[in-house]
Amino acid sequence: MDESLRAQIDTYLPHLEGLIQRGGRLREALVADPSSRSALAANRIWQQDCAITINQLSGGSKAHWLARSYSEAFLMRAAAGRVVEAAAPAEIVNRIVDVLEQAVASLSGMRDGQAGSISSEAPAPRRFDFVHNLELRPIVEQAYAESRRAFEQGSFDLALFTSCGILEAIVTDALEHQGLSGLAAADMPEGKIEDWAFETRLAIAEKVGLIHGGCARLPPVARRYRDLTGADGKQDPKVTVSEREARLAAQVLHVVMRDLDPGR
Repeated sequence: MDESLRAQIDTYLPHLEGLIQRGGRLREALVADPSSRSALAANRIWQQDCAITINQLSGGSKAHWLARSYSEAFLMRAAAGRVVEAAAPAEIVNRIVDVLEQAVASLSGMRDGQAGSISSEAPAPRRFDFVHNLELRPIVEQAYAESRRAFEQGSFDLALFTSCGILEAIVTDALEHQGLSGLAAADMPEGKIEDWAFETRLAIAEKVGLIHGGCARLPPVARRYRDLTGADGKQDPKVTVSEREARLAAQVLHVVMRDLDPGR
């Protein structure tokens, strides 16, 4: 690789990581208080910095996949495919962070001599590399994509139930990696971790410091999602899930993902 190109990559990577970390802090602030003036002001500055970086990496081309992905982060699609120019600030931050992570993955691949470049097709973001169970990673990655797609299509019940399933899976993975001996101080219940109730797993994970207080914002229907799911894995058709409830569940999932992978 040309040394000048390597130097550029080595300059951009820490800059992108810095933007991702700022985005993580902003997301937490906006989840805690979506109307916070200081958080919204910091968000505008952060988005401007992100836009400048994306423009530089895409060579100023709006047709570049990175520029398109950044623009699409601000949009939400309704069930009929109509574009709705409205999304919660924290959700927009999540989407922009996803784009930044794709840029990091692409640049890292270039630096390591892998095929492709920042100008090639967008790489798949590695959101669940923190999951210890290697067989679980592709499952939750696929479920994550399905959850986002369901939300964009207006299937809020499916989006919420899928988000909760991912949340339970990654928290259970973290607890199992910690081991029962490492959880003893948390006054844990008897039996295997996989047999504990959903809320119990969240509570124990919080007590031992694996996650923080983000789960407090889970709506009641999300906390009862297991009781509302049949043996066939389908949710009770009588249950109605609102857009707000589905969005809250997705936001909590992102908070927990950050807790379990603070280096994201």
